[in-house]
Amino acid sequence: MPKLKTRRAVAKRFKVTGKGKLKRSHAFAGHLFTKKSAKRKRNLRKSDLVNQADISRMKRMLGI
Repeated sequence: MPKLKTRRAVAKRFKVTGKGKLKRSHAFAGHLFTKKSAKRKRNLRKSDLVNQADISRMKRMLGI
């Protein structure tokens, strides 16, 4: 069976942590900032982890 190819779009958006979890950035942080509160913008800057329900699908796309 041939090797799985990595989906490049996924590889650019997700990073694997040391313990094997997937790190992601938040959506809705590109533009239209005037209507968003300072607290909301501050929290959008932080990274987050991928939901447990999606991890197996994302890892398959990453070829892990």
